[in-house]
Amino acid sequence: RAGARAMGTAEPDLYRDTWVRYLGYANEVGESFRPLVPRQVVWASYGVATAYVTADAIDKGRRAATAHAEDPAQATRVGVAVVDTFIWQSLASVAIPGFTINRLCAASLALLGAVTRWPPPLRRWATTALGLAAIPLIITPIDRSVDFLMDSSLRKLYGPPGEPPAP
Repeated sequence: RAGARAMGTAEPDLYRDTWVRYLGYANEVGESFRPLVPRQVVWASYGVATAYVTADAIDKGRRAATAHAEDPAQATRVGVAVVDTFIWQSLASVAIPGFTINRLCAASLALLGAVTRWPPPLRRWATTALGLAAIPLIITPIDRSVDFLMDSSLRKLYGPPGEPPAP
């Protein structure tokens, strides 16, 4: 993703370019399984996703600190990297997709109850399958929307990560 390129590194970004990225989708999986599992399991999936978001933000802060170690005037870039990553990941990996899958599953469960005579366990499994199937479809549009939202708002204040702050 843009994080590794923005920081000027050629190495793969553990949090964006490897299987670790899928931990950010844990809450969408939890939301998909909401009709079948106890509420605590869903909340635990949010804990996993939030831990992923926090770890990625810390990693980007460390990378920025390393990149700007020779230029103390650029120390604010460390904070910008952490804040930008945390906000972006919180929106794109947790809040928006979690809400989207939650509402999709709730609507499908209600709709299946209204238009089918399927037994409740079958309706719950169908809802879970629909939620899981929707995850890959919502990722790119949400990521792009969050990029647009942040580029149009917060990043105007501090500039994109990897670039000097605006004067």
